[in-house]
Amino acid sequence: MISLIWGLDATNVAIASPLSANVYEQRAIHSPDGIGKYYMGREIAKFMGHTGAGWLERPSREAEEQPSKIINALNLRPDDVVADIGAGTGYMTWQIAPLLTAGKVLAVDIQPEMLEILEYLKQEKNITNVESVLATPSNPHLPPASIDLALMVDAYHEFEYPQEVMQGIVQALKPGGRAVLVEYRGENPFIMIKRLHKMTQKQVRQEMADVGLIWRETKNLLPQQHLMIFEKPAEN
Repeated sequence: MISLIWGLDATNVAIASPLSANVYEQRAIHSPDGIGKYYMGREIAKFMGHTGAGWLERPSREAEEQPSKIINALNLRPDDVVADIGAGTGYMTWQIAPLLTAGKVLAVDIQPEMLEILEYLKQEKNITNVESVLATPSNPHLPPASIDLALMVDAYHEFEYPQEVMQGIVQALKPGGRAVLVEYRGENPFIMIKRLHKMTQKQVRQEMADVGLIWRETKNLLPQQHLMIFEKPAEN
C-alpha cells in the first residue's frame, strides 16, 4: 500500500450515519479518493491494488522517499521480530530481513496477489527469515505478544478498519514494543500527494492514543514524510 499522486478532492459535505457503535461514520458525498467512511474525523483513503505493484518497486523510490533512512532510524536488534504491515511486494521487508540475523520479518498484507509476488521474490532473493501473513481488513492475524516492532509505511491511512487493525497490532506487540508509522506530511499542502493519502502528526497521535499507544518521537528526517514512533506500555 502506498500513497498516490496528488489530485483534487470533492467537497466533503454530507449527512453522516453511524457505523460500528459510532466508531465510524459513512457519508454519501465524499472525496473520490476515499471510501466515504470516516474515523475520528478523517476519511479513509482507497487502497492501492496489486495492479499497482510496479509503483512500489520503482527505481526512483530511494531518491524520492529515502526509505533507507527509515531502516537506519528503527535501531533494529538482530533478534527482533518485525511485522511489515501492508508489506505489498516486500520493498521494506527485503531491506529489513538481512539485519535480523536471529530474528525475522512477518510480511503482512490483505491481498493474496501481493503475497504471491512477495513469495516469488523471496525465493529469487534466497531470503529465509521472511514469513507471509494474509490478513483481513479488520485483523492483522498476528499472535499475541509475538512482535517487537510493527512498521507501517504509507499504509495506515488506507486501513478500512483502522481501530480494529491497530487493536490487533497492539495485542501482537510485546510489552514495550514499538509501532512506527511513516506518512506523507498532511500539514504541508505543497507535498504533491492526494490529500487523503497524507496525514498530520496531530491526527496520527490522536488515533494511536485511542488504542493505547504512547507517542515517543517524530523524526522529520525524510524529504516528505513523518516518521512517528509509538510504544506499547510495558507491563508492571
